Amino acid sequence: YQRSTEKNASNDTDERNFAHQSLRRIKAESMLDILSQVTNTKDKFPRLPLGARAVQIADGATSNYFLTTFGRATRETACSCEVKMEPTLSQALHLLNGDTSNAKIQQGGILAAMLKEKVPPEQIIERLYIRCVSRKPTPEELASLKPLFVEGSDPKPALDDIFWALLNSREFLFNH
Repeated sequence: YQRSTEKNASNDTDERNFAHQSLRRIKAESMLDILSQVTNTKDKFPRLPLGARAVQIADGATSNYFLTTFGRATRETACSCEVKMEPTLSQALHLLNGDTSNAKIQQGGILAAMLKEKVPPEQIIERLYIRCVSRKPTPEELASLKPLFVEGSDPKPALDDIFWALLNSREFLFNH
């Protein structure tokens, strides 16, 4: 518990003694629930009310493309070995240009609401970082994002891209 994923000189090659936390991919159900929470959207699953969480699905036959792609167990046995945790090309492609992330960003309306309130882009970026990765952006990250905003232009496309990038970041997708 609470071990860092950062390796140091004394534990750099240690894979047997649990000297540091290993990065782990988040399970399919949790990942979909996290995406829904962060984007302020609700999912609809058959025979469940709107807004039900993917982790609440008891029926192994109930699924969607995201859950299937990310290795949700069919729940035909009680064995946890059914869960597929290995990353696949279809998962990467779905995150990069699949409907789930982009649709949830638009449906949630988080960016539109903040822009309507006239929140400055720098503050929106800070809020997105806190929302997605539970920390504020570093000064270096802010400096690298600043050129995306041209004075007098609509900041929404750049903010959409930043939100999408955070949802596809290693820091968001893996359990540290």
